[in-house]
Amino acid sequence: MTHPKGTLRRNTTAARVNHWITGGCFVLLVLSGLAMFHPMLFWLSELFGGGQWTRAIHPWIGVVLLVSYAGMIVQFWRDNHWSREDVAWMRAVGRVLGNDEKALPEVDRFNAGQKFVFWAMALLVPALFFTGIVIWDAYFSAYTTIEQQRLAAMIHSLLAVTAIVVWIIHVYAALWVRGSVRAMTQGYVTPGWSLTCWCTMAFYWNCKTTNKLRRQSTSCVLPAPKFVGVS
Repeated sequence: MTHPKGTLRRNTTAARVNHWITGGCFVLLVLSGLAMFHPMLFWLSELFGGGQWTRAIHPWIGVVLLVSYAGMIVQFWRDNHWSREDVAWMRAVGRVLGNDEKALPEVDRFNAGQKFVFWAMALLVPALFFTGIVIWDAYFSAYTTIEQQRLAAMIHSLLAVTAIVVWIIHVYAALWVRGSVRAMTQGYVTPGWSLTCWCTMAFYWNCKTTNKLRRQSTSCVLPAPKFVGVS
């Protein structure tokens, strides 16, 4: 995919497709899960063709989510290692909320907030899947007791609420940092975005010195650019 002249590529096509499959599955799981969670929300089941279809489709979407998020882990785990810079970033989280970007410490491609979202979901998605297996009556009811199913249902619900909170933080932060959504829809950011949000020229100059930003008209991907904004 070609990008506007002088822009920098933030995410590959494969990463963006993987991200939106994961996000789409999560939204569908939230809607179908809420439909089964409380009678007041049962009307959401109409989005899936009724209660029976909702119950039948929900776990299969969960399977797709598990596989899709595994792909996210394969692509991004190297850039989400915790570092000393992340500790400094967390200490300066008040400046993040105050939008004081210039006063923030330099970090790698993803900041501590983004890494929290990544690893939180890396734990929550498998946990939701395995607790969901216990209450997947169509295939596994013969292998579990009623007590085990009730406990699994309670844990599954608590995990789901936690995952929804993490997802809301992720979406809000992406909308808050201007240009972040474009990085995941079209794959590129402007040099100004990189210098402002990453608070460093490392990403920009790496593109220049590796000859991947030829005449300011092509794009490049840096394995670990500096970044301080939240998304």
